[in-house]
Amino acid sequence: METERITLSQRERDRLKVLHEVQLKHLSQVAAAERLKVTDRQVRRMLLRIREHGDGALVHGLRGRPSNRKLAARLEQKVLARVGQRYADFGPTLAAEHLAKDGFALSRETLRTWMTKAAFWHPRCQRVKKIHVWRERRASFGELVMQDSSPLRWLENRGPACQLIAGTVHRARHHRREPANVWRMGTALRTSLGPLHR
Repeated sequence: METERITLSQRERDRLKVLHEVQLKHLSQVAAAERLKVTDRQVRRMLLRIREHGDGALVHGLRGRPSNRKLAARLEQKVLARVGQRYADFGPTLAAEHLAKDGFALSRETLRTWMTKAAFWHPRCQRVKKIHVWRERRASFGELVMQDSSPLRWLENRGPACQLIAGTVHRARHHRREPANVWRMGTALRTSLGPLHR
């Protein structure tokens, strides 16, 4: 014989336990009513339902059924199609405001649920957090030199083309940067690039 599986909430399990004690005559109906915070008449009605339909009679009759106030699936498809066409990068609140102008009056929470289900929107707790890798400080001064150059025509057409070269040295164990020795950097650049051709 195959056993039937019944999904019960914690409250329904507590009720069932008390009602089984009443059936075994360990507890009176009045005491069970006080424990469950219902009337003794309600206890008798629950016992009658358990006798007729088994333990599953305690499960609420509307469980698993869609709400009577649920919006039509066709409306959900229309709204999500409009969101995909025009408002895919909007948040639910702003999208709901724009959809109201388009003739779709929805609450932002309904739209948030639909957009999350359709992957147009990710709640903050489900977003992938950016990982910033911590760089260890350098052991000695001058170990990290940052350079940047700008190949613009700084003198416009009034002189030769030149580049602006900037460099900073990141000091170890200090929170400030100092300008690098320009002459030393220039010498290093000349030796690495070789002679400059004009």
